[in-house]
Amino acid sequence: MADEVTQPAFSQDDLALIAALKSAHARVRSELGKVIVGQDEVIRQLLIAIFSQGHCLLEGVPGLAKTLMVSTLARALELTFARIQFTPDLMPSDITGTEVIQEDKSTGQRQFKFLPGPVFANVILADEINRTPPKTQAALLEAMQERQVTIGGQRHVLPKPFFVLATQTPTAQEGTYPLPEAQQDRFMFKVFVRYPGYEEEYRIAESTTGGGQAEVAPVLAAAEILKLQEIVRRVPAPPHVIHYVLKLVRATRVHEEGAAAFVNEWVSWGAGPRAAQYLLLGAKTTAALEGRVFATTDDVKAVAHPVLRHRIITNFNAESEGITPDKVVDKLLETVNDKDAGASLAPEIARVLVK
Repeated sequence: MADEVTQPAFSQDDLALIAALKSAHARVRSELGKVIVGQDEVIRQLLIAIFSQGHCLLEGVPGLAKTLMVSTLARALELTFARIQFTPDLMPSDITGTEVIQEDKSTGQRQFKFLPGPVFANVILADEINRTPPKTQAALLEAMQERQVTIGGQRHVLPKPFFVLATQTPTAQEGTYPLPEAQQDRFMFKVFVRYPGYEEEYRIAESTTGGGQAEVAPVLAAAEILKLQEIVRRVPAPPHVIHYVLKLVRATRVHEEGAAAFVNEWVSWGAGPRAAQYLLLGAKTTAALEGRVFATTDDVKAVAHPVLRHRIITNFNAESEGITPDKVVDKLLETVNDKDAGASLAPEIARVLVK
């Protein structure tokens, strides 16, 4: 018997939160539009990552307003913001903080005191993360995964919510240290920031060389974001959507049963289980941002490229033919079947649209 799909027990308060998330999404994008020209898809993916409690890796050449985009987003969400400029001489303690010896003047006793680093903020901009050696890059690993840092054997919890939005320059440029695959896998999305179109660049040139600067109004506070993150995880993904996610992820693995010939030809290794988790979370958040309480395979497809592109490692054959990870994902979306008998079991009531 096929898997059953049940309607979640959403209360009226839950539905109100979904409606609030849809409204907040539109308002945040409106506020960002006062400062950022274009880059609509980049902003959409950043917001999906944030409400999914994921981290984002932004890649693009210098001068595409990556830093401005992240700092403006922090203002619109009314969150504390810290920028860490990664350089070859940056040390791990410059990120996490350090302990110093402090003397009590009244007693003369000395004791260690922890001085928190810039990582103790809600939104962390790790600017040009691949300009620093791997030892320093790894200082972010515990913070990103555990939302804490350990200094001198003591754990220090980071503020909630906590997001790392890292920018990197293309690794073909001089003075870069490619992120190890294990650290790339910590990022939910890898987002490409591309050159603006002609009309967009005209507006950028016009608006940034005149007088005045747009004011960005805060849309959400930290406590509201935490509530919305919780409701996003409760958006259901029916069995046929989960099966599709697993088929998509497992199809990226070389010599896996049922792997396509082009995967065996072009891929060194594919995505792990974390990719499936992020595909599902991204699909749920995409549905919630649109005011829906039911994730679909189309929602999975909408986040497939940013989730998978840094988890599919192409080989020399692919590079010699000009095959990028994005092209591999394109072919996977064309060949992996998203239809399943379970899809027909989804009751119409589960497709509620919150107006």
